[in-house]
Formats: sequence, C-alpha cells, structure tokens
Amino acid sequence: MSVRIVKRPDLGVSVVEVAGELDIDSAPAFRECLSGLVGDGVSRIVVDVRRLRFCDSIGLSALVTTQRACVAQGGFLRLAGADQTLLRLLLIVGLSDYVQAYATVEAASSGDPVARAYAEHARATEATA
Repeated sequence: MSVRIVKRPDLGVSVVEVAGELDIDSAPAFRECLSGLVGDGVSRIVVDVRRLRFCDSIGLSALVTTQRACVAQGGFLRLAGADQTLLRLLLIVGLSDYVQAYATVEAASSGDPVARAYAEHARATEATA
C-alpha cells in the first residue's frame, strides 16, 4: 500500500491518496497517517481510493475511526472514486451513510448531493445486478 497526502486549500480539504491493498498488514500505517492529520487539526479529509485494489474490515475500521474524530472536530472524512466492490462493502456492513462516497475529490470536498446521488445509484445498480 502507498499513501500520499495532498493539501488542497482550493477545496478546503486534505486529500489522502491510497493505492494497493488496505488490509491487516497495511491498515496500521494508514490509521497512523490519518490520526496524524487529525492530531494536527485537519478535520476535512477526502480519501481518494481510485487506486485502491482491496479493503478489508481493518481498513474500514480505520476509516470509521477517523470519520468519528473528524466529526468531533466539525469536519468529515469522505471517499472519492470508490469502485463497485468498495461501495458494495460499505452497503453490506451498513456504513454507506456514515462513510460517504463520491465520484471525485471535488465532489467529496463539497458534499455535492448530485455526485452523492450518482454514487448511491451506482451502488444500488450493483446490488441488484
């Protein structure tokens, strides 16, 4: 797994680009990265998962823990570019409303309801396929 943090002052967020597999082996480093951001006062985080190939329950736990911390500071953690597999996983475990997914970093940073509706539609389409 590789992680890169990109500050996007134009969008008012920090973007965490993650690639590879987010699993029991890599999740601790990912969680530490996210915790470091929150510890530095960053409360608006978009996790760009376009290049994420796999995410297990430990990876989801890191996202949920960080979302809680961000909300406590008046912010959010949102996903950008989630594929059908990750969208379905969020739905199955009941996290799709808590860890919200958007098509793009820009849409996630603004909480664009149209982009959210797109992700919801894509998820529903996959669930019925």
